Amino acid sequence: MKLSVKEKASYGLGAVGKDMVYMLSASYVLYYFQDIMGVSAVAMGIILLIARIFDAFNDPIMGVIVAKTQTKWGKFRPWLMIGTITNSVLLFLMFAAPVSFSPQALVAYAAVTYIMWGVTYTMMDIPYWSMIPAFTESGKEREGLTTLARSAAGVGSALILIFTMKLVYFFGGMGDANASNHTIEVNGFKWLALVVAILFILFITITCINIKEKSTVDMKTPSVGEMFKALVTNDQAMTIVIAIVLINCAVYITSNLVIYFFKYDFGGTNWYDSYTLFNTFGGGIQILAMMLFFPALRKFFNTIKMFYICIGSALLGYAALLAITIIGIGNVYILFVPGFFIFAANGMLQVLTTIFLANTVEYGELKNNRRDESVIFSMQTFVVKLASGVAAFVAAISLAVFKLSDKASTTAEQKIDFSKAVDDGTKMGLRMIMTLLPIIGLFVAMYFFKKKYILTDEKIKEISDEIKARKSGGESAYD
Repeated sequence: MKLSVKEKASYGLGAVGKDMVYMLSASYVLYYFQDIMGVSAVAMGIILLIARIFDAFNDPIMGVIVAKTQTKWGKFRPWLMIGTITNSVLLFLMFAAPVSFSPQALVAYAAVTYIMWGVTYTMMDIPYWSMIPAFTESGKEREGLTTLARSAAGVGSALILIFTMKLVYFFGGMGDANASNHTIEVNGFKWLALVVAILFILFITITCINIKEKSTVDMKTPSVGEMFKALVTNDQAMTIVIAIVLINCAVYITSNLVIYFFKYDFGGTNWYDSYTLFNTFGGGIQILAMMLFFPALRKFFNTIKMFYICIGSALLGYAALLAITIIGIGNVYILFVPGFFIFAANGMLQVLTTIFLANTVEYGELKNNRRDESVIFSMQTFVVKLASGVAAFVAAISLAVFKLSDKASTTAEQKIDFSKAVDDGTKMGLRMIMTLLPIIGLFVAMYFFKKKYILTDEKIKEISDEIKARKSGGESAYD
């Protein structure tokens, strides 16, 4: 029996909820603890790096636990609900840090809540994606549901990026017209986290009620050792993994610092309005790039040429962004120009790197006589998490080096131009880190890709033919 509209909608709703939670943590935990709560930027950088590396290694362990679970509710839904409830509680606690704590206590609080948040998110995320084969029947149906869920996850992420700061100032300013900016942000993040946590539990509950396992699934989550073994024996997979790390580091460095740019450099008393507008535009362009720009360009260019086009687009965008910030143009709509090139490139690069990684599966099968499909795609999650940890660490250290802190947040005025609290040298340092580091990373990714990647469309066809010949008993040029 095919999936009903109700089942598809219920599963997609779960993706909206879980990515709302993920994006709130990934994009704002550094800003919350460093800028609002006053935790040392260096300490936060270390915490974020260690937590994300630990989280990446935790994935295979959780996969084994889920695989061995047997209950009358199935193996996936119990962990989905347990992970969601505990993760929601930890999300609220993470953004409800006691303001009375000492600096040392706040560092410990941030470390414990963030690391445990990551553990419980994995507890929910692994069964969410792993359960698809248990209630879908065909490859086409499975592929369609996965695409739907990925799109729904994108909606969840976009909602957080677009509305977070507007809602923070809305919730934080309720009931006290004279509250300071610091008080508004402290209270605003706490109540927003509570709302998102409640929605998360509600959405996943709907998923669990309406989605039931129809078959038993043997799931195998590769160990970290298996992932590295697949890497060292597949030079093309290694090439793409390194490119993914470099590209994602570039993207995450910018995403971690852009809120500081709007608050302390771009400025204005309603800086969060400009920040929201920029994110709305960027999120829309990124989705359009994945859904429309990519298939349109693919008609005229092969994937390798598209890769260079995307890298060139991102480099142009970052260069234009640096030039605009140095000139000092204070119109947010001007920032849409570099934003278009950066966000469009990022959207298409996400698609391209997934395609390139898929191409390495058959290359590895031909070279090593084994098909490491599940291992290689698990590796994508691993390296994306690793890249986000490294980028957060770099961003946090940069904040410490340039001594960027909220010097004006404790004033009793609500409407403050924070850019006046920061000197020009600090602003220039922020601009350089936010643009030049990504430019360097993208150049290295492009150079490494050009030197090492050999899987052209023609090469892929040749490999596919060789595999078919080998399986049919014919001779292979690789034997």
